Amino acid sequence: MARAIERIERDIAALKEAIQAIATELQSAYASYLNTLGLAVRKQLILASYHLCTQGYPENFLHLSLNQRQQLQQAVRKLGQVASEQLLTCIKSEEVGEDGTDRTDGTDEKDEQDGEGTSLSPVMQGTFTPEPLTLDTSNPIELAKWQHNLEEVTQEILKKLSHDANLLLQKAGVLPKKLPEPILAAAAAASEASAEVMPGPPNLLNLVIEIENEQQSEDSELAQIMAINLRLGEIEFADVTLSSERRQIRSILVQINKLGREYQKKHRERAIAEAEAAWRASWFE
Repeated sequence: MARAIERIERDIAALKEAIQAIATELQSAYASYLNTLGLAVRKQLILASYHLCTQGYPENFLHLSLNQRQQLQQAVRKLGQVASEQLLTCIKSEEVGEDGTDRTDGTDEKDEQDGEGTSLSPVMQGTFTPEPLTLDTSNPIELAKWQHNLEEVTQEILKKLSHDANLLLQKAGVLPKKLPEPILAAAAAASEASAEVMPGPPNLLNLVIEIENEQQSEDSELAQIMAINLRLGEIEFADVTLSSERRQIRSILVQINKLGREYQKKHRERAIAEAEAAWRASWFE
């Protein structure tokens, strides 16, 4: 029985080594993916802003002066740059978080410096900062949790970026001023399954909403609005490199799931063997 437990222990040790190796591969794949995603997000944010200004609200955009348009375009680029840096922080924060040292992404100071002289810069204050993600590379269950949390943080960054972009466009006078902030927040967080979405350019929502009449509280009016809603699926679809890197991540996750099932199986075998040995050790006639 002792030999059986030793054999199971060796199997578990070998599985841990394999899991650690594939965890490193997963981290590397995500680092490359998030770097590519950051570039794609910046591009898609500019395209979505372009379509919103030229097709959604062309009259409002034309009312802006040349200087105002340039300030708006500069602020949109800056939003995309900050989001791109935050996506990379998702990976970097985990690496620093493991050794217990403080993590700073350095974006706040940079934002203040880049925003000097830009009247639209206050919209970008208080940007979302990803929390450190700790990772146990020898435990497939913890590895799966880390991957799930990383995906959630990525979605949160996109949602926050969409919201900030909509606020920026409203402050600039492109989006209607009468739209309340909760409507913009809901538009940024909406998914294709939870909203009445009309056909149109990617990463934009065309919504028909009900707005209360300020003069007559009991009456309301229907208004069609276009708002930015960056969606990961559409961003990946538009970028061949990003789609390829997503497929690589999926392939690695399949291997992790297989190792995870074997890992749990071996742990159960060890528990059974140890319980049987404990029973025999305590049994007497």
